[in-house]
Amino acid sequence: MRIKKTRTLCPSCNTVLDAEIVEEEGKIWLKRTCPDHGDFKNLYWSDPVMYKRFAKYDAIGAGVSNPQNIAPPENCPSSCGLCNNHHSQTLLANIDLTNRCNLDCEFCFANARACGFIYEPIFDEIVKMLTLLRDQKPVPAPAVQFSGGEPTMRADLSKIISKAKEIGFPQVQIASNGVRLAKEPEYAKELKDAGLNTVYLHFDGVTPATNPFLAIHKKAVENMKRVKLGIVLVPTVIRGKNDHEIGDIIRFAVDNISVIRGVNFQPVAFTGAASDDDIKKSRITIPEVLADIEAQTQGIIKKDDFYPIPCVLPFSDLVEAYTGKPQVRFTAHPHCGAATYVFVQEAGIVPVNRMVDVESFFKSIEQMTETIKKGGTINKYKALLEGVKSMHDSVQKGEHGNTAEFWKMIGKTLIGQNFDALREFHWNALFIGTMHFMDRYNYDLERVQRCCIHYATPDGTLIPFCTYNSGPVYREKIWKKHAKKPEE
Repeated sequence: MRIKKTRTLCPSCNTVLDAEIVEEEGKIWLKRTCPDHGDFKNLYWSDPVMYKRFAKYDAIGAGVSNPQNIAPPENCPSSCGLCNNHHSQTLLANIDLTNRCNLDCEFCFANARACGFIYEPIFDEIVKMLTLLRDQKPVPAPAVQFSGGEPTMRADLSKIISKAKEIGFPQVQIASNGVRLAKEPEYAKELKDAGLNTVYLHFDGVTPATNPFLAIHKKAVENMKRVKLGIVLVPTVIRGKNDHEIGDIIRFAVDNISVIRGVNFQPVAFTGAASDDDIKKSRITIPEVLADIEAQTQGIIKKDDFYPIPCVLPFSDLVEAYTGKPQVRFTAHPHCGAATYVFVQEAGIVPVNRMVDVESFFKSIEQMTETIKKGGTINKYKALLEGVKSMHDSVQKGEHGNTAEFWKMIGKTLIGQNFDALREFHWNALFIGTMHFMDRYNYDLERVQRCCIHYATPDGTLIPFCTYNSGPVYREKIWKKHAKKPEE
């Protein structure tokens, strides 16, 4: 059964092709035909029911009002930076600081070890990239992640972090393997003092078999715990290799809740060479990761506890209506990722769905927004009171009896304007998410045009994540173009 049409790539030659997303054999597939290489059918999602549930949250954004390029739709994905056909703002920017690395991993998303040259933008080039992101309209990019290679290989990383804060980024993070953070106990404090908020720590498992660098990671976690530098664990999930440890990774995070803010599972993307057998053997999709979470947490966290990224749009609408100022809008494609929160308590973990009727909660936010839009200060106040009552009802409908803490946090924040309450929530809740980046086998141009994670480059362009790393492979072109000469 055909669900819809889209455009994709030929896995062999990268030619842009018309494609269909279809439901067959109890799964969702991406089908297309290349005139030179024949028919291709690749797995897109493994659960049609969840696919349709997530599709209900579909929301196409307006993109940026100052696009870098004006191009006809048929030019996608070869006309980046962000063009007039792109529908989402930058929610998280990536800047590759170097392609050097102090590890030689079996699987490397950036394929850094195979380059044979050095890519390392100078400080002034990085400042220009940061400025470009903060100049985005109608809303400056709110978060930047410094990546690579391994960003801690840079001697000036602290200086770069400080500059990002000075330019105005509320959220600054690095994607790291943790080696230097483990070996140098004071390094975590240095980065935090510079303004670093979060370390995205590559963390593939809790045993040496799945994670050869486990001892390094544990030491890095301890060093960051001492200075309260937040961590998000980032496992690359590969079927048959570490998917049996998904639950154990969550338990490791819970055991270290004082410093670990979340786990962001990333199903493997085949950005390098891969055979059909490799893909069939190792491919795992978002619904399968969520099913593993449910099975390996003995049903404490359920597959249906997860929601797609656009589900939080009502919050942006509410703040925009209340303040009259444009807000960041989470208009990523609904099938790019999924997320939930769990509260860590003495008795164990409690998913937010057990404490709040999430659907009712979202509706109460939407009702507040509609009342505010009617205009006037009195209506704003009325909307606040009615909204708080409606939220209280949604909390009362929660499955779990222990809702007092959650309601206390909501009341303090909305009525008392005490935003320390949100900070308390942040440090007692664990984010659990999954983001499946695309490769040329499951490449969907509709997803590309909705991407909200963008790379900034020394050329002054912004490029969607999955276009930068697969498909046209902008990463390799950018790195080679700006490679250092041997004397540099």
